[in-house]
This record gives sequence, C-alpha cells and structure tokens, in this order.
Amino acid sequence: MISEIPPYCLRAYALFYSRHGSREPFMQSELDWIVGQSMRKKIFALLLKSGWIVKDSRDSYKCVSPDNVMKGLLEFKVPELMKEAARPYAFTNLSAVEIWSDYSYVQRGIGRSPYFIKILKGDIRYWKEFFNKRDIPNYIGQGSAVGEFVILVPVKTFHSAKKGSLMVEPLSETIKTARENEMYSYAYNYMKDKYGPVAA
Repeated sequence: MISEIPPYCLRAYALFYSRHGSREPFMQSELDWIVGQSMRKKIFALLLKSGWIVKDSRDSYKCVSPDNVMKGLLEFKVPELMKEAARPYAFTNLSAVEIWSDYSYVQRGIGRSPYFIKILKGDIRYWKEFFNKRDIPNYIGQGSAVGEFVILVPVKTFHSAKKGSLMVEPLSETIKTARENEMYSYAYNYMKDKYGPVAA
C-alpha cells in the first residue's frame, strides 16, 4: 500500500531513482555523506513503510517505479483500513448506498473519493488519529480533498449492520436515503429486487 511521504523522503527517493531507476539496487550507505545515521535509518524506514522502495536483499533496496507510486497514492484504501478499527462506526449516506447496492451505484473516482462514516461523538479524537496516522484526509461534517477522504458524522448513538467485512447503516435507513433521491433510483431498484420486502 503506497502512502504519502515527507519532503525529505521525497528528495531521497528522487536521488535514488535518478541514480538507479527502478531496476538497479542501492544501499543505505548512499546517504552516508549526506545525513547522519539516525536520519538515514528514518528515511529508509519511512520509504519502506510507505511503499516507495522495496527490499532487494538483506542490505540493498530498489525504487518502486514512479508510475506505480502515483497510481498507488490514488488507490482506494479506506475499506481495507476499516478492518483495523477498534471503535464502532457505520458507513452512512451515499457510502451506505454503495455498499448495500453491491456498488451498483458508485460515488467515487480516483480524483475524488469520499467516504461518509458515522461515529460516536465521544470517539472523534480516536478517529482523527486513526485516519491521520494512515495519511487519509478526514473532516467533520464536510470537506474535500484530491483522492480518498473521509467525512466523519459524529452522533450520540447509531445502529449498524454488517455487510461483508464492513459495518454499515442498517438497510432500512439506506433504502430510505436511496428512495428519496432520484439520482440513486438504479441503486434503490437494485436493493429492492435483491432484498425483497425489507427494502419496500
């Protein structure tokens, strides 16, 4: 999984790639005359963790190609990350329509990919830290960013249901959301046909 890196790591990656491309291995010693040992270890640890370089052998590395890095920065990560969540949540609004309709309605593209997630008001700090640590832009109530971002919807209480590996707003609430907006008529009809009377 590719994630964003700080500017000093970006410069190190640019140096490695300009010297070696994505096929020729290199070693940590390339930074010996540039930064101290602790900074060198930090740079390599961050580049590895963020997916910009990979191990080639015990003590050598290779750059991931810039094409793959750029594509990786825009790939969808949030649904997979939610498996690590330790607090209650429920995908809501259009995100719930996507999930319950088996993605027959999709609100996202690589340029703009919002997720709407209900959380408990008391858990705001947890969720901000959860997404910040994973470099996912997140906002309370409203906001926007290039690529994936999360809109947190804090509430006092909520109900959820499991759909696959994700917690989602109950089907009845999702059906109501889809029924009330003509844009989601295809998703509404899909859910009505799939789930029967519960979706009426």
